[in-house]
Amino acid sequence: MKTFDDMVDFHGHSCPGLAFGYRVALFALKALGERATDEELVAIVENNSCGVDAVQVMTGCTFGKGNLISKDYGKQVYTFIKRPSGEGIRIAVDWKFPEETDEEKHIWDRYIKGERFDEVLKAVHSRKARKVDMILNANDEELFKISQGTMTLPDEARIYASLRCAVCGEKMMEPRARVKNGEIVCIPCFEKVQ
Repeated sequence: MKTFDDMVDFHGHSCPGLAFGYRVALFALKALGERATDEELVAIVENNSCGVDAVQVMTGCTFGKGNLISKDYGKQVYTFIKRPSGEGIRIAVDWKFPEETDEEKHIWDRYIKGERFDEVLKAVHSRKARKVDMILNANDEELFKISQGTMTLPDEARIYASLRCAVCGEKMMEPRARVKNGEIVCIPCFEKVQ
């Protein structure tokens, strides 16, 4: 089983979002079984945050295989479904970080506004490390709202024919092709203002 350090190696840094993704993926694998080698497990993520990297590494669900589906609603919600049974689990992060002091809030505000002085960076990194530690050591019940059952499976990944853009000459998958001035073009060439 991969560790949180493996997630950090892949992602590039340790942060609370990555810790949530790691914990979510651990819970999903415990509930549904093994990591996907192909498309037998599907992950639907409702955000584009750091946690999605941990979901990919832990579960084997990736954009390239078509079994990682992004519905970026900006929510820390992750759904995992087994093929072909439809057995699934929806995990919503529901953890509440303990109230911060006024000083901690002030330092965070300074960081958000772009300050990168040593005192600010030290406080922010300390805050993140404390949150990561708390997330990694919390009980599942403290972190998540869970619903389980049979869920509607998304379509399996499809392979499409490649078409060549009449403007730039690059290939694109057929369903992404557009028609502009009677010619088949890619989306960037379609959207270009002349």
